[in-house]
Amino acid sequence: MATRSFRRRHAPRRRDHDARGQDGGRDGRRGGRRGSRAGVAPKTLERYLSRAGLCSRSEARELIAAGRVSVAGRTERSAGRWIDEEIAEVCVDGKSIRPARPLHLLLNKPKDCLTTAFDPQGRRTVYGLLESVRDWVVPVGRLDRDTTGLLLLTNDTALADAVTAPSSHLPKTYVVKSTTLLADEQLASLARGVNLDDGPTEPAKVRRLRDGDHRTFFEITITEGRNRQVRRMLEAVGSGVLELRRTAIGPLRLEGLSLGKHRRLTAGELQELRSALRAGGAKSPKRR
Repeated sequence: MATRSFRRRHAPRRRDHDARGQDGGRDGRRGGRRGSRAGVAPKTLERYLSRAGLCSRSEARELIAAGRVSVAGRTERSAGRWIDEEIAEVCVDGKSIRPARPLHLLLNKPKDCLTTAFDPQGRRTVYGLLESVRDWVVPVGRLDRDTTGLLLLTNDTALADAVTAPSSHLPKTYVVKSTTLLADEQLASLARGVNLDDGPTEPAKVRRLRDGDHRTFFEITITEGRNRQVRRMLEAVGSGVLELRRTAIGPLRLEGLSLGKHRRLTAGELQELRSALRAGGAKSPKRR
């Protein structure tokens, strides 16, 4: 639900003086800056991985130090090496960060699975479910650890940016099991919009599915992408979330995809997604 593919940790900026003069020289004079193509600013390796949506910069430094990153076929252990993103051949765990052909996947994410590529605590991540995928893909938005359901992953950064752009207004649909039985007025409040600490929410579509065992099951469709938005909305009306499952992103649906499994988007689904982005106001990416 966040704008970026992975959560960024706001570590203080630092300057990589040592890397510019040492390992960075492999890409050209002054750490590779002179070798970059016109109009394309080079990036340090840690920033390159972060901007690709792979991980935070601090996580990138850990990946590099662990020897899991290679540049031009050689293991690279300098986080400050300068990278020309137009020609760089960067791989993580042997998978290219910039594959030649676009790849779009739908994953039915299970519970207790992190939407990240690297977890210092060694917890399970969605990449453990993608071992058969040779190309590197990144999640488009994120689902928190306890949320299940539809997750879009791709190496098509233009499409990913369009989907997560606030201007896209692309609807995301969730099925919720609340911690309490919800009254009609509580559901109506969710539909109208509630006040959160980062401002009021936009109107949502809400439909009661059923009640049972002092719980309410309902469907909610939102057009924003705030962090933990649905969970915070339930708290705002005096309840909470026991289970949360995303069932749709725009025209993309979860039906027929078993938990923990993934599949490619069909050509028809990709076309429908692009059409939905144009209708929502986001700048539709060019076909690749």
